[in-house]
Amino acid sequence: MGAYSTLLLAIDLSEESEQVAKRASELAEAFAATLHIIHVIEPLSFAYGGDIPMDFSGIQEEIQQQAQQQLTRFGESHSVPPAQQHIVLGRPEVEIHAMAEELSSDLIVVGSHGRYGLALLMGSTANGVLHGANCDVLAVRVGE
Repeated sequence: MGAYSTLLLAIDLSEESEQVAKRASELAEAFAATLHIIHVIEPLSFAYGGDIPMDFSGIQEEIQQQAQQQLTRFGESHSVPPAQQHIVLGRPEVEIHAMAEELSSDLIVVGSHGRYGLALLMGSTANGVLHGANCDVLAVRVGE
């Protein structure tokens, strides 16, 4: 395994993100690598399709503002400067791949609950990231 120079930590800002960030920080330190953090917000229109004739823009903006505040605190607690903190809107696996390409990341670090059976068939972000990445992916086991 060669040295990693740019790591992309993908988090959902849950409590479990701390476990994943700890592993990513350790790797970044060990390899003297640059650590970036990405949080992807799925548009409410994805969740509800176009089935509900409602304007979600105000709610979506509030979600983004809260996520930005959380990411700022999270980044500060892990010594990741604002320029290396990214919030994007879209499908998580697609946006994580795009950011990894943009940053020329050589490792993506994500959390994984180790789902199987029906839960895996329904799709997990970690699985989606793994199967489309052009670089190494580390899935850190989180939760029970």
